[in-house]
Amino acid sequence: MARNYMRTINDMERYYYGAGSSMGYSYSGSELLKADAPLLSTTAGTYQAIYGRKVWSQLNQEFNAFSILPKKPWDRSGWRVVTAKPSKTVGGGLPENGTLPDTTKPTFQNVAAKPKTIAHSFDMSETAIFLNDKDDGLGDIRSVLKEEMGKHHAEHINDMLTTDVTTVAGNDLESLDRITTGNNSMTSGTHYDAGDEDIYSIDRSANTWAFAEDSADGSSANRTLSLDHLDETFRLIWQRGGNPKVMLTGYDTLMRIQQLLQAQQRFMEEKRVVPTFNGVKGVPGVEAGFIVATYNGVPIIPTKEMAGDGISRIYMLDTDYCYFSTAKPTQYFESGIETGDPFAINRLGQEGLYRTMGELWTTFFGGQGSIRDLQ
Repeated sequence: MARNYMRTINDMERYYYGAGSSMGYSYSGSELLKADAPLLSTTAGTYQAIYGRKVWSQLNQEFNAFSILPKKPWDRSGWRVVTAKPSKTVGGGLPENGTLPDTTKPTFQNVAAKPKTIAHSFDMSETAIFLNDKDDGLGDIRSVLKEEMGKHHAEHINDMLTTDVTTVAGNDLESLDRITTGNNSMTSGTHYDAGDEDIYSIDRSANTWAFAEDSADGSSANRTLSLDHLDETFRLIWQRGGNPKVMLTGYDTLMRIQQLLQAQQRFMEEKRVVPTFNGVKGVPGVEAGFIVATYNGVPIIPTKEMAGDGISRIYMLDTDYCYFSTAKPTQYFESGIETGDPFAINRLGQEGLYRTMGELWTTFFGGQGSIRDLQ
Protein backbone atom coordinates (compact mmCIF):
# COMPACT_ATOMS: atom_id res chain seq x y z
CA MET A 1 0.00 0.00 0.00
CA ALA A 2 1.42 3.31 -1.02
CA ARG A 3 1.90 5.90 1.70
CA ASN A 4 -0.18 8.42 -0.22
CA TYR A 5 -3.07 5.99 -0.01
CA MET A 6 -3.36 6.47 3.80
CA ARG A 7 -6.09 9.02 3.78
CA THR A 8 -7.92 7.88 6.93
CA ILE A 9 -7.15 6.36 10.35
CA ASN A 10 -8.59 3.09 9.10
CA ASP A 11 -6.07 3.09 6.26
CA MET A 12 -3.22 3.65 8.74
CA GLU A 13 -4.41 0.85 11.08
CA ARG A 14 -4.67 -1.53 8.16
CA TYR A 15 -1.15 -0.66 7.04
CA TYR A 16 0.69 -0.74 10.41
CA TYR A 17 -1.37 -3.41 12.28
CA GLY A 18 -1.36 -5.84 9.43
CA ALA A 19 -5.06 -5.90 8.63
CA GLY A 20 -5.80 -7.86 5.53
CA SER A 21 -5.63 -11.43 4.34
CA SER A 22 -1.91 -11.28 3.55
CA MET A 23 -1.09 -10.86 7.30
CA GLY A 24 -3.37 -13.67 8.47
CA TYR A 25 -6.30 -11.42 9.30
CA SER A 26 -9.60 -10.79 7.69
CA TYR A 27 -11.15 -7.42 7.53
CA SER A 28 -14.86 -6.84 7.27
CA GLY A 29 -16.16 -3.35 7.53
CA SER A 30 -14.74 -1.77 10.70
CA GLU A 31 -14.18 -5.08 12.59
CA LEU A 32 -10.88 -6.81 13.19
CA LEU A 33 -11.32 -10.61 13.54
CA LYS A 34 -8.37 -12.50 15.15
CA ALA A 35 -7.72 -16.14 16.01
CA ASP A 36 -6.38 -15.79 19.62
CA ALA A 37 -4.78 -18.38 21.95
CA PRO A 38 -4.90 -16.78 25.41
CA LEU A 39 -3.18 -18.20 28.50
CA LEU A 40 -5.87 -18.90 31.09
CA SER A 41 -5.76 -20.05 34.69
CA THR A 42 -6.87 -23.46 33.44
CA THR A 43 -3.99 -23.76 30.97
CA ALA A 44 -2.10 -26.94 31.76
CA GLY A 45 1.19 -26.49 33.57
CA THR A 46 0.74 -22.76 34.24
CA TYR A 47 -1.19 -22.55 37.52
CA GLN A 48 -1.07 -24.45 40.80
CA ALA A 49 -3.27 -23.51 43.76
CA ILE A 50 -1.43 -22.90 47.03
CA TYR A 51 -3.58 -24.09 49.92
CA GLY A 52 -1.51 -22.63 52.72
CA ARG A 53 -0.79 -23.97 56.17
CA LYS A 54 -3.95 -22.88 57.96
CA VAL A 55 -6.50 -25.67 58.45
CA TRP A 56 -10.09 -24.53 58.96
CA SER A 57 -12.10 -27.15 60.85
CA GLN A 58 -15.57 -27.85 59.45
CA LEU A 59 -16.60 -29.91 62.47
CA ASN A 60 -18.33 -29.21 65.76
CA GLN A 61 -15.96 -30.71 68.31
CA GLU A 62 -17.47 -29.41 71.55
CA PHE A 63 -17.36 -31.71 74.58
CA ASN A 64 -19.65 -29.96 77.05
CA ALA A 65 -20.79 -33.10 78.91
CA PHE A 66 -17.20 -33.88 79.88
CA SER A 67 -16.40 -30.24 80.59
CA ILE A 68 -19.22 -29.59 83.08
CA LEU A 69 -18.26 -32.55 85.28
CA PRO A 70 -16.02 -31.67 88.24
CA LYS A 71 -12.70 -33.49 88.14
CA LYS A 72 -11.65 -35.04 91.44
CA PRO A 73 -8.59 -37.17 92.20
CA TRP A 74 -8.98 -40.95 92.43
CA ASP A 75 -7.99 -41.68 96.04
CA ARG A 76 -9.68 -45.09 96.39
CA SER A 77 -11.47 -47.67 94.26
CA GLY A 78 -14.65 -47.89 96.26
CA TRP A 79 -16.89 -46.13 98.70
CA ARG A 80 -19.48 -46.95 101.34
CA VAL A 81 -23.08 -45.89 101.18
CA VAL A 82 -26.01 -45.87 103.59
CA THR A 83 -28.88 -47.59 101.81
CA ALA A 84 -31.54 -47.60 104.55
CA LYS A 85 -32.29 -45.48 107.60
CA PRO A 86 -32.39 -46.87 111.15
CA SER A 87 -35.74 -48.42 112.05
CA LYS A 88 -38.38 -45.92 113.17
CA THR A 89 -40.22 -48.65 115.09
CA VAL A 90 -37.40 -48.84 117.62
CA GLY A 91 -36.90 -46.10 120.16
CA GLY A 92 -38.76 -42.86 120.44
CA GLY A 93 -40.71 -41.52 123.40
CA LEU A 94 -39.95 -43.17 126.76
CA PRO A 95 -42.34 -43.55 129.68
CA GLU A 96 -41.23 -42.18 133.02
CA ASN A 97 -38.56 -44.47 134.48
CA GLY A 98 -38.93 -46.73 131.43
CA THR A 99 -36.24 -49.04 130.13
CA LEU A 100 -33.98 -47.95 127.33
CA PRO A 101 -35.09 -48.92 123.81
CA ASP A 102 -33.42 -51.57 121.71
CA THR A 103 -30.56 -50.39 119.56
CA THR A 104 -30.88 -49.85 115.84
CA LYS A 105 -28.60 -48.90 112.97
CA PRO A 106 -28.64 -47.86 109.32
CA THR A 107 -27.85 -50.28 106.50
CA PHE A 108 -24.43 -50.00 104.88
CA GLN A 109 -23.19 -51.29 101.52
CA ASN A 110 -19.90 -51.22 99.66
CA VAL A 111 -19.61 -49.97 96.09
CA ALA A 112 -16.53 -50.65 93.95
CA ALA A 113 -15.28 -49.27 90.67
CA LYS A 114 -12.09 -49.53 88.65
CA PRO A 115 -10.56 -46.78 86.54
CA LYS A 116 -10.90 -47.01 82.75
CA THR A 117 -8.09 -46.08 80.37
CA ILE A 118 -9.05 -44.09 77.27
CA ALA A 119 -6.36 -43.68 74.61
CA HIS A 120 -6.07 -42.23 71.09
CA SER A 121 -2.91 -42.30 69.01
CA PHE A 122 -1.70 -40.98 65.67
CA ASP A 123 1.48 -41.29 63.65
CA MET A 124 3.31 -39.86 60.66
CA SER A 125 6.29 -40.93 58.58
CA GLU A 126 9.65 -39.20 58.55
CA THR A 127 9.14 -38.33 54.89
CA ALA A 128 5.76 -36.72 55.60
CA ILE A 129 7.27 -34.65 58.41
CA PHE A 130 10.09 -33.49 56.12
CA LEU A 131 7.92 -32.60 53.12
CA ASN A 132 5.27 -30.77 55.12
CA ASP A 133 7.82 -28.12 55.98
CA LYS A 134 8.51 -27.65 52.28
CA ASP A 135 6.46 -26.74 49.25
CA ASP A 136 2.74 -26.35 49.98
CA GLY A 137 2.57 -28.52 53.10
CA LEU A 138 0.86 -28.06 56.45
CA GLY A 139 4.05 -26.75 57.97
CA ASP A 140 4.46 -28.29 61.41
CA ILE A 141 2.31 -31.36 60.82
CA ARG A 142 3.02 -32.64 64.31
CA SER A 143 1.42 -29.54 65.85
CA VAL A 144 -1.59 -29.76 63.54
CA LEU A 145 -2.25 -33.42 64.33
CA LYS A 146 -1.55 -32.90 68.03
CA GLU A 147 -4.18 -30.16 68.22
CA GLU A 148 -6.82 -32.05 66.24
CA MET A 149 -6.27 -35.35 68.05
CA GLY A 150 -6.47 -33.58 71.42
CA LYS A 151 -9.93 -32.34 70.46
CA HIS A 152 -10.87 -35.80 69.21
CA HIS A 153 -9.75 -37.39 72.48
CA ALA A 154 -11.97 -35.11 74.57
CA GLU A 155 -14.87 -35.39 72.12
CA HIS A 156 -14.77 -39.20 72.22
CA ILE A 157 -14.88 -39.13 76.02
CA ASN A 158 -17.88 -36.81 75.70
CA ASP A 159 -19.50 -39.36 73.39
CA MET A 160 -19.00 -42.15 75.94
CA LEU A 161 -20.57 -40.06 78.70
CA THR A 162 -23.71 -39.50 76.60
CA THR A 163 -24.17 -43.11 75.45
CA ASP A 164 -27.60 -44.73 75.89
CA VAL A 165 -28.29 -46.79 79.05
CA THR A 166 -28.68 -49.97 77.00
CA THR A 167 -25.01 -49.85 75.98
CA VAL A 168 -22.98 -51.63 78.65
CA ALA A 169 -19.81 -49.65 79.25
CA GLY A 170 -17.29 -52.49 79.03
CA ASN A 171 -13.88 -50.87 78.64
CA ASP A 172 -15.45 -47.47 77.95
CA LEU A 173 -16.55 -44.96 80.57
CA GLU A 174 -19.92 -45.28 82.24
CA SER A 175 -22.55 -42.91 80.87
CA LEU A 176 -24.66 -40.18 82.40
CA ASP A 177 -27.70 -41.96 80.98
CA ARG A 178 -26.93 -44.99 83.15
CA ILE A 179 -26.52 -43.08 86.41
CA THR A 180 -29.56 -40.82 85.85
CA THR A 181 -31.99 -43.63 85.06
CA GLY A 182 -33.44 -46.45 87.06
CA ASN A 183 -37.03 -47.43 87.59
CA ASN A 184 -38.67 -50.85 87.75
CA SER A 185 -41.34 -49.70 85.30
CA MET A 186 -38.66 -49.10 82.67
CA THR A 187 -37.39 -52.68 82.57
CA SER A 188 -40.38 -53.92 80.63
CA GLY A 189 -38.37 -54.20 77.44
CA THR A 190 -39.67 -50.94 76.05
CA HIS A 191 -36.70 -48.99 77.44
CA TYR A 192 -34.09 -51.50 78.53
CA ASP A 193 -33.83 -55.02 79.84
CA ALA A 194 -33.26 -55.95 83.45
CA GLY A 195 -29.53 -55.85 84.09
CA ASP A 196 -28.80 -53.15 81.55
CA GLU A 197 -28.94 -50.54 84.30
CA ASP A 198 -26.45 -52.37 86.58
CA ILE A 199 -23.46 -50.16 87.26
CA TYR A 200 -20.23 -50.39 89.28
CA SER A 201 -20.74 -53.43 91.53
CA ILE A 202 -24.47 -52.80 92.05
CA ASP A 203 -27.31 -55.04 90.94
CA ARG A 204 -29.77 -52.16 90.69
CA SER A 205 -32.85 -54.32 90.17
CA ALA A 206 -32.09 -55.89 93.57
CA ASN A 207 -30.94 -52.63 95.15
CA THR A 208 -33.54 -50.02 94.27
CA TRP A 209 -31.79 -47.45 96.47
CA ALA A 210 -29.44 -47.03 93.49
CA PHE A 211 -32.22 -45.84 91.19
CA ALA A 212 -32.19 -42.21 90.15
CA GLU A 213 -35.31 -40.17 89.54
CA ASP A 214 -36.47 -40.36 85.97
CA SER A 215 -39.54 -39.37 84.00
CA ALA A 216 -40.42 -41.65 81.11
CA ASP A 217 -43.50 -42.99 79.39
CA GLY A 218 -44.20 -46.57 80.41
CA SER A 219 -45.17 -47.53 76.88
CA SER A 220 -42.11 -45.84 75.40
CA ALA A 221 -44.37 -43.47 73.47
CA ASN A 222 -42.86 -40.03 73.10
CA ARG A 223 -44.63 -37.29 75.06
CA THR A 224 -44.81 -33.60 74.29
CA LEU A 225 -42.41 -31.84 76.63
CA SER A 226 -44.09 -29.57 79.17
CA LEU A 227 -42.91 -27.57 82.16
CA ASP A 228 -44.74 -30.10 84.36
CA HIS A 229 -42.11 -32.70 83.41
CA LEU A 230 -39.34 -30.40 84.57
CA ASP A 231 -41.12 -29.35 87.76
CA GLU A 232 -42.02 -32.90 88.77
CA THR A 233 -38.47 -34.18 88.30
CA PHE A 234 -37.08 -31.28 90.32
CA ARG A 235 -39.60 -32.05 93.09
CA LEU A 236 -38.67 -35.73 93.21
CA ILE A 237 -34.94 -35.00 93.36
CA TRP A 238 -35.38 -32.36 96.05
CA GLN A 239 -37.57 -34.76 98.01
CA ARG A 240 -34.82 -37.38 97.98
CA GLY A 241 -32.28 -34.85 99.23
CA GLY A 242 -30.60 -33.88 95.96
CA ASN A 243 -30.13 -30.40 94.57
CA PRO A 244 -29.45 -30.26 90.80
CA LYS A 245 -26.65 -27.86 89.87
CA VAL A 246 -26.84 -28.17 86.08
CA MET A 247 -29.17 -29.47 83.36
CA LEU A 248 -27.64 -31.13 80.32
CA THR A 249 -29.62 -31.62 77.12
CA GLY A 250 -29.43 -31.32 73.34
CA TYR A 251 -29.86 -28.20 71.27
CA ASP A 252 -33.30 -29.30 70.03
CA THR A 253 -34.71 -29.74 73.55
CA LEU A 254 -33.13 -26.46 74.64
CA MET A 255 -35.05 -24.68 71.90
CA ARG A 256 -38.27 -26.44 73.00
CA ILE A 257 -37.75 -25.18 76.56
CA GLN A 258 -37.13 -21.69 75.19
CA GLN A 259 -40.44 -21.85 73.34
CA LEU A 260 -42.32 -23.00 76.44
CA LEU A 261 -40.90 -20.21 78.57
CA GLN A 262 -41.27 -17.51 75.95
CA ALA A 263 -45.05 -17.75 76.29
CA GLN A 264 -44.72 -16.70 79.95
CA GLN A 265 -43.03 -13.38 79.25
CA ARG A 266 -44.60 -10.73 81.44
CA PHE A 267 -42.99 -7.41 80.53
CA MET A 268 -41.10 -5.82 77.68
CA GLU A 269 -37.73 -5.07 79.26
CA GLU A 270 -35.27 -7.68 78.06
CA LYS A 271 -31.58 -8.40 78.28
CA ARG A 272 -29.42 -11.24 77.02
CA VAL A 273 -27.91 -13.68 79.48
CA VAL A 274 -25.45 -16.53 78.94
CA PRO A 275 -25.48 -19.36 81.48
CA THR A 276 -22.16 -20.77 82.60
CA PHE A 277 -21.26 -23.84 84.65
CA ASN A 278 -17.78 -25.09 85.49
CA GLY A 279 -16.39 -22.72 82.87
CA VAL A 280 -18.72 -23.96 80.11
CA LYS A 281 -20.93 -21.37 78.44
CA GLY A 282 -24.45 -22.25 77.35
CA VAL A 283 -26.58 -20.79 74.58
CA PRO A 284 -27.63 -17.14 75.18
CA GLY A 285 -31.18 -16.70 76.42
CA VAL A 286 -33.51 -13.80 77.12
CA GLU A 287 -34.29 -12.53 80.60
CA ALA A 288 -37.78 -11.07 80.88
CA GLY A 289 -39.07 -11.72 84.37
CA PHE A 290 -37.36 -15.11 84.18
CA ILE A 291 -34.14 -16.46 82.70
CA VAL A 292 -34.80 -18.64 79.69
CA ALA A 293 -31.22 -19.98 79.63
CA THR A 294 -31.77 -21.39 83.13
CA TYR A 295 -34.68 -23.08 84.86
CA ASN A 296 -35.31 -22.81 88.60
CA GLY A 297 -31.98 -20.99 88.64
CA VAL A 298 -30.19 -24.06 87.23
CA PRO A 299 -28.08 -23.46 84.07
CA ILE A 300 -29.08 -25.37 80.94
CA ILE A 301 -26.00 -26.55 79.01
CA PRO A 302 -26.43 -28.17 75.57
CA THR A 303 -24.24 -30.82 73.98
CA LYS A 304 -24.45 -32.15 70.43
CA GLU A 305 -23.94 -35.79 71.51
CA MET A 306 -27.04 -36.01 73.71
CA ALA A 307 -29.01 -39.25 73.52
CA GLY A 308 -32.60 -38.81 72.44
CA ASP A 309 -35.84 -40.50 71.57
CA GLY A 310 -38.00 -38.00 69.68
CA ILE A 311 -35.93 -35.07 70.92
CA SER A 312 -32.94 -35.08 73.24
CA ARG A 313 -33.22 -36.23 76.83
CA ILE A 314 -32.63 -33.96 79.83
CA TYR A 315 -30.21 -34.86 82.62
CA MET A 316 -30.44 -33.09 85.97
CA LEU A 317 -27.13 -33.47 87.77
CA ASP A 318 -26.16 -32.77 91.34
CA THR A 319 -22.46 -32.36 90.71
CA ASP A 320 -21.67 -32.44 94.42
CA TYR A 321 -22.12 -36.20 94.00
CA CYS A 322 -21.55 -36.69 90.27
CA TYR A 323 -18.06 -36.13 88.90
CA PHE A 324 -15.20 -37.57 86.89
CA SER A 325 -12.90 -39.41 89.27
CA THR A 326 -9.43 -38.94 87.79
CA ALA A 327 -6.87 -41.68 88.28
CA LYS A 328 -4.44 -40.06 85.81
CA PRO A 329 -5.19 -36.79 84.03
CA THR A 330 -5.05 -36.43 80.27
CA GLN A 331 -1.43 -36.65 79.18
CA TYR A 332 0.33 -36.48 75.81
CA PHE A 333 3.17 -38.85 74.93
CA GLU A 334 5.36 -38.85 71.83
CA SER A 335 8.14 -41.05 70.53
CA GLY A 336 9.98 -41.71 67.30
CA ILE A 337 12.60 -40.31 64.96
CA GLU A 338 12.02 -36.66 65.89
CA THR A 339 12.57 -37.38 69.58
CA GLY A 340 15.62 -39.53 68.94
CA ASP A 341 14.05 -42.91 69.61
CA PRO A 342 12.84 -44.62 66.41
CA PHE A 343 13.45 -48.03 68.01
CA ALA A 344 10.51 -47.48 70.38
CA ILE A 345 8.04 -47.56 67.48
CA ASN A 346 10.27 -49.76 65.26
CA ARG A 347 10.19 -47.50 62.20
CA LEU A 348 11.34 -44.14 60.89
CA GLY A 349 8.41 -42.02 61.91
CA GLN A 350 6.80 -40.26 64.82
CA GLU A 351 3.86 -41.38 66.96
CA GLY A 352 1.76 -39.44 69.46
CA LEU A 353 -0.67 -40.65 72.11
CA TYR A 354 -3.30 -39.06 74.35
CA ARG A 355 -4.29 -41.00 77.48
CA THR A 356 -6.86 -40.33 80.20
CA MET A 357 -7.56 -42.69 83.11
CA GLY A 358 -10.59 -42.43 85.35
CA GLU A 359 -14.30 -43.17 85.59
CA LEU A 360 -17.62 -41.39 85.91
CA TRP A 361 -18.74 -41.62 89.54
CA THR A 362 -21.90 -40.83 91.40
CA THR A 363 -21.95 -41.30 95.15
CA PHE A 364 -25.65 -40.40 95.44
CA PHE A 365 -28.01 -41.72 92.79
CA GLY A 366 -31.00 -39.96 94.33
CA GLY A 367 -29.49 -36.58 93.52
CA GLN A 368 -29.52 -37.31 89.79
CA GLY A 369 -32.44 -37.49 87.37
CA SER A 370 -33.46 -37.58 83.74
CA ILE A 371 -36.44 -36.87 81.51
CA ARG A 372 -36.85 -38.95 78.36
CA ASP A 373 -39.35 -40.10 75.76
CA LEU A 374 -39.94 -36.53 74.60
CA GLN A 375 -41.11 -34.95 71.40
